[in-house]
Amino acid sequence: MIRNPKVIYGVERFFKEEIFKKYKGKKVALLCNQASVDYRFTPVFILFKEKFKRKFKLIFSPQHGLFSEKQANMVASEDEIEPFTQIPVISLYGKRLKPEKEHLDEIEVIFVDLQDIGCRVYTYIWTLYLLMEACEKNEKKLVIFDRPNPIGSQIEGPLLEPEYFSFVGMDILPLRHGLTIGEIANLFKKRKFSNLDLEIIKMKGYKREFLFPQIKRPWIFTSPNIPTWETTLVYPGQVLLEGTNLSEGRGTTNPFLIFGAPYLNLKKLSDRFKKIFQPEKEGFILRPIVFEPTFDKWKGKRCYGFQIHVVDYYKFKPVKTTLLILKTIKENFEDFKFIDGPYEFEERKRPIEILVGNSQVLKWLEEKEKIDLDFYLYYNFKNYLDEVEGCRFY
Repeated sequence: MIRNPKVIYGVERFFKEEIFKKYKGKKVALLCNQASVDYRFTPVFILFKEKFKRKFKLIFSPQHGLFSEKQANMVASEDEIEPFTQIPVISLYGKRLKPEKEHLDEIEVIFVDLQDIGCRVYTYIWTLYLLMEACEKNEKKLVIFDRPNPIGSQIEGPLLEPEYFSFVGMDILPLRHGLTIGEIANLFKKRKFSNLDLEIIKMKGYKREFLFPQIKRPWIFTSPNIPTWETTLVYPGQVLLEGTNLSEGRGTTNPFLIFGAPYLNLKKLSDRFKKIFQPEKEGFILRPIVFEPTFDKWKGKRCYGFQIHVVDYYKFKPVKTTLLILKTIKENFEDFKFIDGPYEFEERKRPIEILVGNSQVLKWLEEKEKIDLDFYLYYNFKNYLDEVEGCRFY
């Protein structure tokens, strides 16, 4: 148990300040997963059962399942019964990506308590997006409990272009979006869902520049391959490896923090990286390693690669770092490839296209065009910056 938490989450305010009382008597549902707990580590679905009793009708689960037990990329979760509360769990990842009308017909208010990790590709915000769409269409109230963005308010592009919309990006966001999940919902409402009856229960004591260690809470893994807070720091860049034949560390105990492949030459690549990266300036160190994934890409094969050690959280730029890593490997190793899909329900475009989501950066990555990379990563989104300032709470 955490005594006197520094930051009070939205769901904690909901119960502590007895905001829940205005919803007593309503038939309710909850979108959450196993990381949705309060400061006492009590699952939020348990708290809902205690307060709403028989009016608590449904639990909705995002990608990976209610208990985050499923692996990535179209590994569907089935509907089930939650064992502690005996509440039906409706999966929103698999045969459906949003609630069906029959689910919403028996509900008056839907609550959302999900821990996002600050990256456009992470699908929880798109499950939220589709839920907002369904609630507006069916005239249902939606209440979102805000939680921290674990990697703070820093923003890193490129901006997603509409031609690359998919389930890893349904609206225009940069890869590292810099918002909390409540602020993201506020942005979506202003852009797309102006008629939605939306309430966002904000945090207390939170500042936008906070990184997760400043929250003073243990990290609870949000999905199987986000086991630590440090993983969230590198994820906005390292997730791009999912579009390549490099291992992003799945099948090891350090997913996304390590990467490699059997065809890499450590000495050659180390020498190249030393010419590109300056650890003191860029806030990270690449340490050569050898590893063997137990599943996923290169299962059972000896992989030569690196671990990313972030030594200055504020200097480190995850997207630029990974793009330069990929560019260097592509230029020096002919066995490197961008892989084909399907990927997150997209069958026409290659995974790397919807992951990067920007035509100019893709051309640069594939050596078809020279660009000012920093322009697309840090300066080409003034409209986005202006827009999100009106959506921030902290």
